[in-house]
This record gives sequence, structure tokens and C-alpha cells, in this order.
Amino acid sequence: MGGNNIILIGMPGAGKSTVGVVLAKILGYRFLDSDLLIQEREGRLLCDIMEQEGLAGFLRIEEEVNAAIQAQNTVIATGGSAVYGARAMEHLKTIGTVIYLRHSLEEITGRIGDFAKRGIAMKDGQNLAGLYRERCPLYEKYADITMDAEGIAIENLAKMVINHIK
Repeated sequence: MGGNNIILIGMPGAGKSTVGVVLAKILGYRFLDSDLLIQEREGRLLCDIMEQEGLAGFLRIEEEVNAAIQAQNTVIATGGSAVYGARAMEHLKTIGTVIYLRHSLEEITGRIGDFAKRGIAMKDGQNLAGLYRERCPLYEKYADITMDAEGIAIENLAKMVINHIK
């Protein structure tokens, strides 16, 4: 592991951004949300990128942005679809520790609510259960550390992550 960054991966609704901000505060790190980085670079919202470029176009842009991240002492929250970008994930693994925040499908479903409004990168006709089954092996594959985050409060989860990386 080349860098001292912490990269959070996991399903939409897993709490990557929320935990990430708390982690950054505790560690005195910067916080970076790769979804916001994509929007900034593109000058448009994620949902507009998906609408205009389609799923494949969005994933290509996401991979480019994530593969170009240069950071130190930073907690990086990635989009749930980041793991489709092999080049980006290999890059992220060289600049820090990749942590998968794992939840059950039930908890993710409860947290997301109406996921049509969340602009989740998924194929036409795919449901959340299908997406979960498709992505979980990828999260497992790229994670340096897998953390069971089920039902754990944000502050506690942040402390658990810190204990794991020390």
C-alpha cells in the first residue's frame, strides 16, 4: 500500500460519505467525495451525465476521474459503481487502503428508500437485489479490509476503521 489515504467502497447507502467526513475529522485528513469530483470536472450533475452519456459513458468518466486522483492524508468516498473501473481501483489501491463497508441487502434497501431518485448507476430493468449480487464480489475483490458495518453507528464505525488501519 503506497499511500496513506483511506478509500471507502460499498453500495449506495452504505454510509461512505457520512463515515468519510467523520473519519477525516478524527484523523485531521482531507475529505474527498469522488461523485462530487466527477460533477465538478464535468460541470453537470451525475444524473445528467447518466442521462446524456448512458451507463457506459458514465462509468468511463467515473473511471477516468478516479484513476487520476492524487491525494495524501485524505479520506476518499467513492461512488457505489467505482468498482466497475478496474484501472481506477488498481490506482486507488496504490495510493491508500481500500475499505469495504459491508451491509446486508435488507439494510441497504432500507437506507436507500426510493433509489430511483438517487441516480444509481444500473442497467435498465435491474433491481437493487440484482445490483447487490453483481457488485458484492467486486467490493470483496478490491477491498484491503472488509468491515461489517451492519447496524453500527457512524462514530463507532469511524473508530473501528481507525483501529483496523493502525
